[in-house]
Amino acid sequence: MDYHSPYFFGYLLGVVHLLGIVAALHALFTVRTAQGAIAWAMPLFFIPYFTLIPYLIFGARSFYAYIKARRQANQEMHVAMANLNWRPWVEEALAARASASYAALRAMPKLSRMPCLANNQVELLIDGKQTFDAIFEAIENAKEVVLVQFFIIHNDALGKALQALLLRKAADGVKVFVLYDRVGSHALPASYSQRLREGGVQIHAFATRRGWFNRLQVNFRNHRKIVVVDGVVGFIGGHNVGDEYLGADPKLSPWRDTHVRISGPVLACLQESFAEDWYWATRQLPPLILLDTYPDNGVLCQALASGPADSQETCALFFLEAIHSATRRVWITSPYFVPDEAVFAALRLAVLRGVDVRVLIPSRPDHRVVYAASSLFAFEAVRAGVRMFRYQPGFLHQKVVLVDDEISAIGSANLDNRSFRLNFEITLLTVDRDFADKVEQMLNDDFAQAREITAEDSQTTHRVQQLGMRIARLISPVL
Repeated sequence: MDYHSPYFFGYLLGVVHLLGIVAALHALFTVRTAQGAIAWAMPLFFIPYFTLIPYLIFGARSFYAYIKARRQANQEMHVAMANLNWRPWVEEALAARASASYAALRAMPKLSRMPCLANNQVELLIDGKQTFDAIFEAIENAKEVVLVQFFIIHNDALGKALQALLLRKAADGVKVFVLYDRVGSHALPASYSQRLREGGVQIHAFATRRGWFNRLQVNFRNHRKIVVVDGVVGFIGGHNVGDEYLGADPKLSPWRDTHVRISGPVLACLQESFAEDWYWATRQLPPLILLDTYPDNGVLCQALASGPADSQETCALFFLEAIHSATRRVWITSPYFVPDEAVFAALRLAVLRGVDVRVLIPSRPDHRVVYAASSLFAFEAVRAGVRMFRYQPGFLHQKVVLVDDEISAIGSANLDNRSFRLNFEITLLTVDRDFADKVEQMLNDDFAQAREITAEDSQTTHRVQQLGMRIARLISPVL
């Protein structure tokens, strides 16, 4: 073939445009939301030479084969667990029926695959030092099994401290299981995992699927953060394993995040979530521990594990249900404020109902495109009556929802499309007045260190910045 022929480039452009049309049709048939389908299909159709490769990496995500395979793996895992008598929690689940606040979340019993359980103990862990001090102490006291799952593990001071602790516990005879996300932890060297394996720790990466094509995939990420020790104490929240979460990154320090320490029957749900992900990665079950008895006091908790293989968009529907149930207030903190149309409409409707709607977001960006899209959504929310705040001291990474007087939710899910439809996430819903009061106090402290966004802010924003925000918003459905 004569590559210098003028016809060659014409043929090449024709092939690229044909592939773009095929990809655009694929997007229309597979992307779950109309906004996302349009955001991909239009540029694929008109400028495929710029968008084909990004679509292969970011957009060709609605793998029905993957979703089917994941659901099949979950079913196999639950069959393997059938002989474990894993769900003897009828009394704890029945206690949720007596809560008027939980009853206001009318969809939650069916939305979550896991029940709302009584007799749990929960403790707020504010920021990195308090969180990792508590996690390391719990692992230090482990006697039987340690389950560790993070989206990101870095080979820095904190990561090496965790590695040394896990090796020491494995040497003591404790069974240690570590799961990390392959994309989130892309910078983790192979030597980190190899050293753990040599020391008796079972460690695996969570990946979408094997195969050449899926090497390009960065969607379907496992964004969960779970630690469970001996079935007695557990942790979930927003922190990953990295020095920046302790405030060591000068550009983002001080890092603001929140975790929760948990004990009680709901730990069975955290272990079940870990087991599903571990089974997907290894086709084996980790050892799971269910205590014989629990104290007859404590709070109602429900674990909401969500992901792209769910039969419905669990995470997005949770935010909708929480906002729609609010009668007095709904306060949300999220590092990324890129709501879809349904959630944005729910926030506006809550304002019209007279609900105190506040959203706290960062004043510093860690992802500039998402930050730009968040800024435009924030300006529009302010015009709709939502009170928007930017946290000033450092980067805000916590994911917290507070509804009325008793309901709070803390976990890994952000207020964006990636958490709604692409990531595996986990959130702990707690129904308790005393705990909600502590969450309120924590958020009031955060709001006191924040600057409220005003309508004038959008008017004083430079036109070039406004253009960047609008471009970022155009692609927000696929961020």
